[in-house]
Amino acid sequence: MVNLALTMRASEFDSSDEEFEEHQSPLQVYWLGLSVVDYHQFLGICALPEDLKSYDVQNVFVLCTKGEMVKYRVPTLLESYQQKGFTVYHYPFPDGSIPDIASCWKILEELRICLENDKTTLIQCYGGLGCSCLIAACLLLQLSDTMQPEEAIAHVRELRGTGAIQTIKQYNYLHDFRDNVAKYLAAKEDSACRSVSR
Repeated sequence: MVNLALTMRASEFDSSDEEFEEHQSPLQVYWLGLSVVDYHQFLGICALPEDLKSYDVQNVFVLCTKGEMVKYRVPTLLESYQQKGFTVYHYPFPDGSIPDIASCWKILEELRICLENDKTTLIQCYGGLGCSCLIAACLLLQLSDTMQPEEAIAHVRELRGTGAIQTIKQYNYLHDFRDNVAKYLAAKEDSACRSVSR
């Protein structure tokens, strides 16, 4: 496999922290096959949708902030999903940015539970390219000890195009993901040990 880190150029990334707008009509859900990490499930990725019932989706992970939902004219999105019977997980972080590692770990743990229970699961942000693809790539890295960040990026870009993983910040986050998770889990374990010893 070509080392993508050597071939990436800053010009390949959006210089802003906002996902570029793409008009997706009608709604399209992109299904990331997890067989590359020995899981038989698929993870859906999409932009802010209007109708998910036709996809038999059961769980929706929404990454948009409340402010973004107002900006994108879907201020009652979460409530609407709940009324339609979806189980909604709201883990907001701004377009083009990255979550702190504790939040990311929580998202990934919840995603794994959904997938292992064979629930049709979807993650979405405004454009379905930056934040959603970042979390999908993190999931691939979490599920496989051998997958490299460049491979995870390649998988989501094969599915969503070169616009997936939009900022240098997101690209670097994936490359630092395992180190940051290891530090986070070690600190969490250390904190738990200190609490028990008191």
